[in-house]
Amino acid sequence: MANTEFEKNLKYLPLRDTRIDDPFWNGCVRLVTGEILPYQYDSLWDRIPGAPPSRCIRNLRVAAGLEEGEFEGWVFQDTDLAKWLEAAAYSLAALPDKKLRDTAEDMIDLVLRAQQPNGYLNSYFTVKYPGHQFCNLKEGHELYTAGHFIEAAVAWFQVTGEDRFLNAMRRFADLICDVFHTPDYADAVPGHEEIELALYRLYEVTGEEKYRAMAYDFINRRGTTDYLSREHTLPRFIDVWHDRGPYIPEYAQAHLPVREQTTAEGHAVRALYLYSAMADLAGSYHDEALLTACERLYDNIVERRMYLTGGIGSSGTLERFTVDYDLPNDTAYAESCASIALAMFCKRMARVTGDAKYMDTAELAIYNTVLAGIAMDGRSFFYVNPLEVIPDQCIPATDRAHVKPVRQKWFGCACCPPNIARTLASLGEYVLLEGEDSVRVNLLISGTYKTRLHGVPVELTVDSSLPWEGRAVLRLRAEKPVAGKLLIRVPEYAEDPAFTADGPVVPVMDRGYAAFDVSGTETRVTFTFGMTARLIYANPRVSADAGKVAVKKGPLVYCLEEMDNGAGLASLRIDTTKALKEVPGGGLRDCVTIEAEGERLTWSGRLYSTRAPDAVPAKLTFIPYCFWGNRTPGEMTVWVNKK
Repeated sequence: MANTEFEKNLKYLPLRDTRIDDPFWNGCVRLVTGEILPYQYDSLWDRIPGAPPSRCIRNLRVAAGLEEGEFEGWVFQDTDLAKWLEAAAYSLAALPDKKLRDTAEDMIDLVLRAQQPNGYLNSYFTVKYPGHQFCNLKEGHELYTAGHFIEAAVAWFQVTGEDRFLNAMRRFADLICDVFHTPDYADAVPGHEEIELALYRLYEVTGEEKYRAMAYDFINRRGTTDYLSREHTLPRFIDVWHDRGPYIPEYAQAHLPVREQTTAEGHAVRALYLYSAMADLAGSYHDEALLTACERLYDNIVERRMYLTGGIGSSGTLERFTVDYDLPNDTAYAESCASIALAMFCKRMARVTGDAKYMDTAELAIYNTVLAGIAMDGRSFFYVNPLEVIPDQCIPATDRAHVKPVRQKWFGCACCPPNIARTLASLGEYVLLEGEDSVRVNLLISGTYKTRLHGVPVELTVDSSLPWEGRAVLRLRAEKPVAGKLLIRVPEYAEDPAFTADGPVVPVMDRGYAAFDVSGTETRVTFTFGMTARLIYANPRVSADAGKVAVKKGPLVYCLEEMDNGAGLASLRIDTTKALKEVPGGGLRDCVTIEAEGERLTWSGRLYSTRAPDAVPAKLTFIPYCFWGNRTPGEMTVWVNKK
């Protein structure tokens, strides 16, 4: 039996009804249309000097018969364009732009020309192995790629109302439903999850039950079959990566039936895409065992396998979870896509359960690891998000080879940049949940949001000072008198939360939300709370952080950079007996920097000595982790030795 009851009828607010106008987020969200999407489009065309080639659009042109050539790049290269199209749709919802729309429609034309007569779409197999489809689910990423195209088509339809792209991807989904109910594929599952959550999204916009049922079938089959382990013995198998190592079921979360899984295992992105679909389907079918599994897996992640920054997947080998409390800082993988997937999962769990704790985690991931994955100018990216960097040690053929001390122009495997773009463009979906008689505010992000209470149009305006100050004013206006509930998430970091609504009021708390009665045509609530910079300690079982502390203010984790503190950050010690000082108006988007008293250890002479190092007083300056690497390259660390 699930620990949490199902919350009925909660929905994400359509992006066309959200208008973010927030001093902190405007610099990111408005960058999507003007800078991020044009830059990424040029990257997909291989137009960025000095950047690794994508070949994405070229591969699709070859598959469409528009030019001659061979397939180049990763088997899932098509997904870069799919995610770009999804981001473009979301961006158009907030900021109509004819040039962007025309460009996106040209790319949709290309995708549809590359689609095969039976609905199949995948440039790798179309070009390299024409006529051979679904012959390597373990490594071929066909269903993963299909999922991203389906998600893009759903987004395009929701924003523009045009169904040409949607109908084409429905033909692909119909093919999948047909093939994977034949005897040869009756126990087959995808190697990389994504199709499950995409099929559910397709079900939501079309009402076609077979899409939801196919997603549920994939979920229910997982871990109950050895299909992925034995697939290489089948006559139809095509060896894509020529991997001679043994197949590891945990890598693809195929080691146990999903309802019996207790720990987050394997490839972190695959895992959280799976969990996202599980959450959707648990809510849709009121599957209590599936919801219990989601809760159990969430608890394992946030209590034992997640970095302070919301990063997950600590190992650079197989981009995976390892074991409880194994969270090294300098070799951390913490892929940007993994934190995006974590936020996706938490958004769904909040919708299914009505519990605010999931949005605490989504907020943490979005404000820190996801935002750190892109430069302030929108033109370079982190794939990997370590919590400690010494640039000279990030050299090839070492355990830090995956760590980059500066953001990259692009990647040969470029799953993260367009994933970040679609996340920033769809940020409005994380802000509110609307119910029949309630409005739930998940994130205190300034803007205007249109929704309904009992069918009556209402408009919510949020004026928030986050993440620098704990204050927000919320005004709910209705076209005519209406009754309902306004629920405001009280963040876990809020100190002494207080509310006023025509005077001080103590609201009823509902699973982390402060609940207010709405009546008449206007309701105004002012929410204030302390949000001072705090020292954070790790469970001593996290050996990498033993004897260290970190600094956090509100949703933001902070770090030291060499530019402010000099080289040799490991030699710094923070004095935890002295108060932290907040300094507003820093040069990085007018951020609040944090100063601390401490010391620097000094050393001269031999590598080892019987003499202890000397210490000299030092001032430590912290900046938000999400902004690191935007100035002069150098060392960075989140965790600091304690004096």
